[in-house]
Amino acid sequence: MPRIDRYILGQFLQYFGFFALVIAGVYWVNKAVSLFDQLIGDNQSVWVFVQFSLLTLPQVIKLILPIAAFIAAVYATNRLMGDSEMVVMQATGFSPFRLARPVIWFGLIVTLMASILTHVLVPQSRSALAEARSALSENLTAQFLEAGTFTHPAAGVTLYIREISDLGELRDIFLQDARDTGRRATYTAPSALFVRGENGPKLIMLGGMAQVMDATRRLSVTRFADFTYDLGAMLVGDAAHGRSDDELSTRELLSPTDALMAETGQSGPALVFTGHQRLAEPFLGLAVALVGFAALLVGGFNRFGLWKQIAMAVMALVVVQGIATTAAGVGARLDKGWMLAYVAPLVGLALGFGLLAWAGRSRRVA
Repeated sequence: MPRIDRYILGQFLQYFGFFALVIAGVYWVNKAVSLFDQLIGDNQSVWVFVQFSLLTLPQVIKLILPIAAFIAAVYATNRLMGDSEMVVMQATGFSPFRLARPVIWFGLIVTLMASILTHVLVPQSRSALAEARSALSENLTAQFLEAGTFTHPAAGVTLYIREISDLGELRDIFLQDARDTGRRATYTAPSALFVRGENGPKLIMLGGMAQVMDATRRLSVTRFADFTYDLGAMLVGDAAHGRSDDELSTRELLSPTDALMAETGQSGPALVFTGHQRLAEPFLGLAVALVGFAALLVGGFNRFGLWKQIAMAVMALVVVQGIATTAAGVGARLDKGWMLAYVAPLVGLALGFGLLAWAGRSRRVA
């Protein structure tokens, strides 16, 4: 790589690292505040907070990479123009397309980083996060197993245990579920066990009775030998269900099976679109970096600044991001909607090369 290309690339990477760190920090702090309140409010340790925070970082970094690349491209180019370095390069005969070569290298580096995050780190971190939430929910459920005290695992649910033996047997249990306004269920049993199932913790009551009162105030009584109550479901929430599309590998998304669709609760076109979106999204870093650089070359040097060109670059970014958002909402519902996943990166690259051609033409006319 020629020295001039290394110099420009170094400028872009330097500012990219700074802006990525700042934006990721701001975004992470915003997420961490609510996460801290939630975990500390549940009497969790600081280590649990650190663990959850680290597992959310890959997703945060993936989201901010294109924005950081765009800001770095605009800022570095504006600085090179303001210091007349870009003007000197153009005066020596460098065309806009020749000047864009280190920018393309910079965009490809960002694309490579985004690809590693999208295809490897984010799915692994989301899967680990789901497992951590499931384990945490079991700990939260266990916190409600307190002898001689009425506890409320969830709104409308009351649990009372007279005694907990040394072997973990729950004696004389009372459980009332009034979450449904038209139905109230009361369960009593002389003994019960708290076990961990594959889909979360469960409460097994032995030799008890269920009393259910419906909206008409009619009471029905049922005696049971054993009854399983999914006490953890109200705390686990979605963690007790199958994997989400964020946890799946790209290969699984591109070739979804019936079992996978049943597990995620999503249609085949939606999963295929998500897979192609993972392939296309990393190239947004290249596209927006090229757009940010090319827009500032239009019009050449101006002693009053390049505010018009910066505004043009921001508008182009809004267009590309708007296309990406619209495609995500429409493509998942169409059989061949996966093709829409590539529209935003292609439009961004077309805008970037179009602006470079415009900059070269205006310079020849001048």
